[in-house]
Amino acid sequence: MILSDLGAEVIKVERPGSGDEARKWGPPFVNKTPETSYFIALNRNKKSVCIDLKSPKGKHILYELAKTSDVLVENYVPGKLCELELGYEHLRQVAPHLIYCSITGFGPEGPYQSKPGYDVVAASMGGFLHITGPKGGEPCKAGVAMTDLSTGLYAHGAILAALFKRTKTGKGQKIDCNLLSTQVASLINIGSNYLNTGKEAARWGTAHESIVPYEAFPTKDGYFTIGAGSDLQFKDLCKRMGRQDLADNEKFKTNQLRVQHRIELIGTIRSIIATKTKKEWAKIFEGGSFPNGPVNTLQETFDDPHIEEIGLIHSMEHPVAGSIKVVGPPVKYSDGGNCVRSAPPTLGQHTDEVLKNLLQYNQEQLKELRQQNDHEVPTLKLRLRKPKNDKKVQWTTETVDNEEMNKKKSKCCCIYTKPRNFDESSSEDESDDECEHCKGHMEKKKKKKTPTEDTVLEH
Repeated sequence: MILSDLGAEVIKVERPGSGDEARKWGPPFVNKTPETSYFIALNRNKKSVCIDLKSPKGKHILYELAKTSDVLVENYVPGKLCELELGYEHLRQVAPHLIYCSITGFGPEGPYQSKPGYDVVAASMGGFLHITGPKGGEPCKAGVAMTDLSTGLYAHGAILAALFKRTKTGKGQKIDCNLLSTQVASLINIGSNYLNTGKEAARWGTAHESIVPYEAFPTKDGYFTIGAGSDLQFKDLCKRMGRQDLADNEKFKTNQLRVQHRIELIGTIRSIIATKTKKEWAKIFEGGSFPNGPVNTLQETFDDPHIEEIGLIHSMEHPVAGSIKVVGPPVKYSDGGNCVRSAPPTLGQHTDEVLKNLLQYNQEQLKELRQQNDHEVPTLKLRLRKPKNDKKVQWTTETVDNEEMNKKKSKCCCIYTKPRNFDESSSEDESDDECEHCKGHMEKKKKKKTPTEDTVLEH
């Protein structure tokens, strides 16, 4: 997404029929549609193309796309794309200029190379969870996927560096990024403490091991964070709190002494900060030399006048979800160019466009390709309706909880049918077969064509 914000044409190659797993990571869903807020958060400015990479035609299309592209980014388990003849050594034969960036859980070497990896697993194995959480409490994961985000940032920088080198050599290369390496590298000073002094890390909550005061303090209505990293900043803090005596106390004259007498000093500051609200302290500390700010809820964050004034939130129209909002790129250039241009794509939205514009497919070729791969795989749909309710039925492919349905006294009818759009009802001639939610279990499989391994183009 960072590269697409910077102006790159990013083509997201997805699995026909289901696409990126993030499309299923809900709730929450946006505006009562199947679009997940998770997918929308990460896929603006991209084009979606559906290609069956397991089919010969799908491979051919990807090879042709590689010839016309500058960069390929993939996050398969190491070796998987090589099995499909789509690894770096395969593609470099037809596209020697290609920058091929692999993002994996643990990298292409070592005993964990085939191990699947998620953010929280790499954060666990890389020490992040061990150092995160309240002092003396259980390990905690960060509120967002910091290891994922950091790996993406490393990959983005590596890709730009490889592109720059290509201007000198004319050759592409392979880049390997992985979650575990990123996480271990992100330990920075904590990792250095252990490597050079043998000191094991501990959890400090919001506090800092080496700086006092530097943490979130409870107020009348929440928490307020204060970081006084120098002696001058500490004096300013004491003055604004009305406690000059703390600045004059020999036990708190230097940061080293404040760390030594942490418990006494922090206890005193906590009792002071607890007497006022977040807004009151923000006003008192306004213009201070030390960093400070309230611990905001998401509502308070997005209602902040500063966030509004810098234009960080962008509104746009999504083809299915309607009006949506996204957080735009945090970096601005004096020359512009880092911006939100288009909404996250629906599955396969740009298949025809990409094949036409990049591979010069004409309408006849597109039609022929679709005809060759035109197969309809019956899928199980659940139609939910309450008794004595003649209103429009709702169709969904999501899992339905039996116990929850029983509580709502809903009736469920399961039928095998052709795939439908969300909220599209069935034709009247289709029978309603009872399922496990009703008395008895019956399934009726309609006649269907045998699925092939050919490319499926959805648009």
